[in-house]
Amino acid sequence: MRSNSPNDFCAIDFGTSNSALALPDHTAAGHLRLAILEEGAGQSSPALFRTLPTAVFYNAEDSTRAYGREAIAAYVDGYDGRLMRSMKSILGSDLIEQTTDIGLGLTVKYVDVVGGFLKHLKTVAERQHLHKLARVVIGRPVFFVDDNPVRDLKAQNALESAAHAIGFEEVAFQYEPIAAALDYESRISTEKMVLVADIGGGTSDFSIVRTSPARHSKSERAGDILGNFGVHIAGTDFDRAVNLSSIMPLLGLGSQGPDGKWVPGSVYFDLATWHLINTVYGANRMIELRQMASMYADKIKYRRLIRVISHRLGHHLAAKAEAAKIAVSLHDAAHIDLAAVEHALHVNLSVSDVFASLNDHVHKIVAAAKVTVQQAGLKPSQIDALYFTGGSTGLSFLSERIGEAFHQAERVFGDRFASVAMGLGIYAQRRFA
Repeated sequence: MRSNSPNDFCAIDFGTSNSALALPDHTAAGHLRLAILEEGAGQSSPALFRTLPTAVFYNAEDSTRAYGREAIAAYVDGYDGRLMRSMKSILGSDLIEQTTDIGLGLTVKYVDVVGGFLKHLKTVAERQHLHKLARVVIGRPVFFVDDNPVRDLKAQNALESAAHAIGFEEVAFQYEPIAAALDYESRISTEKMVLVADIGGGTSDFSIVRTSPARHSKSERAGDILGNFGVHIAGTDFDRAVNLSSIMPLLGLGSQGPDGKWVPGSVYFDLATWHLINTVYGANRMIELRQMASMYADKIKYRRLIRVISHRLGHHLAAKAEAAKIAVSLHDAAHIDLAAVEHALHVNLSVSDVFASLNDHVHKIVAAAKVTVQQAGLKPSQIDALYFTGGSTGLSFLSERIGEAFHQAERVFGDRFASVAMGLGIYAQRRFA
């Protein structure tokens, strides 16, 4: 593996839900590409993934680690161990210096969880790149920790230390909204005020960025971020809402018993919440649910619920809900096949169905966009462009609702999954090449 090369740099979008890595393209000088971070089964050839779920599974049975989709699959399959997700949120907290149990009496430091995930990204990318990657730009939010500069600096320092510990010799940072806006900025001829809407799996983040041709080559851009605000509502919340409104009623959610009382809903909310699904499968929980049989007037729905739990189909249903949300964003309709629960059982969804289930979430997200503008001391009419990035911006009614609040602004859609990583790559290329 060669080193000491002008191509020994990369850029990492270390996301809450998904991560990506950009590096120089061997086939086209001066260009960048996204590393293939994972391969999956395909009908004729392996599926190639350029984004990786930010997840690691510590298998306590054989002391191995799995990353991304493989990590999630190991957890769903019920191996003894610990799944770690959203590890980015650990940065800036006291947890970063602490250890956590991963099963069978084994522990790991949280900082090593972060470092191990970054090392995996680096190793996979180097294997493809045939160069040692010695220099890196890592994306960071405007604030790791709101209203606490000391903890915010602690978060960046912890991430920088983790990057150095896994072999990066030079580490730099760039703000994620700046990275997202670089593509837009490269195509303008006058100064523009941009509202960057980064709506991913875990959070909906908004930033006001001052862009202009003169600023495009600057390395220090903190002063161009005039406002920043966000809410912890995004893609996984959308999946849960679709699940609760469209699938769980077929299992009894919202049903009444023979006495007219509503069936308890806690099991359905847990069954629709990704990280709580496995808690429903415990022996005590199953005993409790079997004792609830008399509470159901509709025995068919009750039997479906028991079948789902007995056969551990919770994650299967969660995946169906997510797939339906994506299908609606692409085709305005979705068919949810629930034959795994009961022969011929299915649900048909329309855009209006999904919109109704997500309306409260969408309202809060739009409100967050407005707060961002207010905090910057601006009026909606002063926003020249909306730049959309993040997987959840593929929901047309969501981007439409945000756009209605800034009706005079140009709407620009970046690559939903790659714009931040590629923007970081542009900055890394400018800084290191």
